[in-house]
Amino acid sequence: MIEKLHTRLRPLERVAVAYSGGVDSTLVLKAALDALGSEHVVALLAVSPSLPQSEKDEAIALAKHLGARLELLPTEETNDPAYQANAPNRCYFCKDHVYRALRQFAERNGIAHVLDGMNAEDTLDVRPGRAAARELKILSPLHDLGFSKKDVREVAKALGLPNWNKPAAACLASRVPYGTSVTPKLLSQIERAEAALFDLGYRELRVRHHGDVARLEVPEADLLRALQQREAITAALRAVGYTYITLDLAGLRTGSMNEVLKARST
Repeated sequence: MIEKLHTRLRPLERVAVAYSGGVDSTLVLKAALDALGSEHVVALLAVSPSLPQSEKDEAIALAKHLGARLELLPTEETNDPAYQANAPNRCYFCKDHVYRALRQFAERNGIAHVLDGMNAEDTLDVRPGRAAARELKILSPLHDLGFSKKDVREVAKALGLPNWNKPAAACLASRVPYGTSVTPKLLSQIERAEAALFDLGYRELRVRHHGDVARLEVPEADLLRALQQREAITAALRAVGYTYITLDLAGLRTGSMNEVLKARST
C-alpha cells in the first residue's frame, strides 16, 4: 500500500502537510518525504489553546526524528465567537481557521498542495470540518486510496514510525458538550486534568467537561483500575477545579459528545 501512496504523491512535486503528530498525518508526512525528498516537503503544525502542550512537544520531537522541516502556525479559532459558541458545527469553524492558515502559508511559499491525514473511516463519524477542507482544496491521499485505520497503523509499523500504535487523539474542545462556551480557560482546565491522569499512568483517557462535573472515560480494561485509584483520581481532578468526579461505565470511545446528536436524530 505504501507504493500506492508514493505513486499518488510523486506528481505533486512540492507539498505542505497538515501535521499533528498523530499516526495518520505522520504517515502522510513520511510518505511525502520518501516520495518527494525533504527539500520539497514542509510539515505545518497548527498551535492554539486547543492543542495540549504534551501533544505539541511530541509532534515537534517526531518531526525532528523524521528529518522534516516543521513550521508552527498560531491559529485563532479560540477567539472566534462562532467557535466559542460550540454548536454541533464547531469543528467547521476550527478547521476553517486551521486550513486557511495552512493554505496561506503554502501560497506564500509557492506550494500548490496541502495534504491532511484523513483516512477512509474518518467520514463515518460527525465531521463538519470536512466542509472546510473541501472549500480550501485540502487533499486527503489516505482517504482517496481507501486506507482504513488498520491499514494506516500496519503501514506505519512497517515503516518503523515510532508512533504507529499511538492512541487516537482529538482537540481539547471535543471534551465539551455542545452549547457550552469553549474558552481558553476551560481548555486549560481540561488539559491540566488529563495531564494529572497521565501522571497517574493512564495512557488513553478523556476528561469530558460538564460544568462542575468531570466525566472520566478510560478503556474498559482500565475501569477496575480507575475504581481502585478513585481517591487519587478524585484528588487530582478536584485540584484543577472540578467538584464532582464520575467514571463513565461505557468506557472510552471516540466522539462520545456526538452521541447526543445521534440520539436526537432517531
